[in-house]
Amino acid sequence: MENNISISWNTKPFSELTIHELYAILQLRTAIFVVEQNCVFQDMDGKDQQAYHCMGWLDNELVAYTRLFDKNIVYDQASIGRVVVAQKMRKFGLGKQLMEISIKYCDELFGKQKIKIGAQFYLKRFYESLGFKQISDIYVEDDILHIYMERD
Repeated sequence: MENNISISWNTKPFSELTIHELYAILQLRTAIFVVEQNCVFQDMDGKDQQAYHCMGWLDNELVAYTRLFDKNIVYDQASIGRVVVAQKMRKFGLGKQLMEISIKYCDELFGKQKIKIGAQFYLKRFYESLGFKQISDIYVEDDILHIYMERD
């Protein structure tokens, strides 16, 4: 990785998360989705228990995270959600690495299939660079513009 930063990646089902990992996940998601984006919403939506949790660690700090689902849990296809990179780590291209790892884990865990995401609209080009295509009109969720995207 750029600048000699070495991220340790792993993924676990909810039942295998340690208390430390769960706390780090909720802390990072809250820091970005609630505080940074100034968006009051119920992050703990009851779906974490059905997800695999993809985590990127720098030393003992969670700096990147996604939530992975098999088909028929969130959508008819597999899905990746709660995509988050710690603010101080964004300059290192970690978002692309996080998504590439997440796609790889989806393929390994659930078999090669379409992957659907609900993406913030301003990140459309970023997700297109990873092979996703827009499949919906813009919609508003928690006062933020989103689109559905899919990857074969």
